[in-house]
Amino acid sequence: MFIGLISDTHGVFPEDVKKFLEPVDVIWHAGDFGGGLALADEIRKFKPLVGVYGNIDGADLRKEYPRVQKFECEGLKVMMTHIGLRKGSYWAFNPGARKYDIFAESDIESYRPDIFVCGHTHIPQVFRDSTYGFLLMNPGACGYEGPREVPRMALRFKISGGVISSLEKCEFPR
Repeated sequence: MFIGLISDTHGVFPEDVKKFLEPVDVIWHAGDFGGGLALADEIRKFKPLVGVYGNIDGADLRKEYPRVQKFECEGLKVMMTHIGLRKGSYWAFNPGARKYDIFAESDIESYRPDIFVCGHTHIPQVFRDSTYGFLLMNPGACGYEGPREVPRMALRFKISGGVISSLEKCEFPR
């Protein structure tokens, strides 16, 4: 399966992002759609969509999309939520510090995903967590909101037979 991963669209689904995601089979959206169900429907008409609501999303979107998605994809357990990492990056310099939001960490401990997807920070990150053993994927923000020094971004990758391959990132100008 060929997956497109986006987050923090903040009310837009830009043409440059659509072009990058054209070949994918499905889009995973890690929250902060903005624009309510109308934007989610626009994305869903473009490609099948799996998503979670984010902190800016209203009641209409929260009725359709959960806070956390837990599902299997090609033999891998996937968990997706919007707010996954603790605010700030100080834990990067303090290996003993807690990395994850308290709600996300509770879900991680009970579900034990192979892939943990989150958004919210607007800063793209992909790394293997040595404590839990999963691959963390945060695509950053593909909408126009966010720090000017951080480019808009989207990811795409393949999963087949329990193996992740062909990970690509695409940076877009703000």
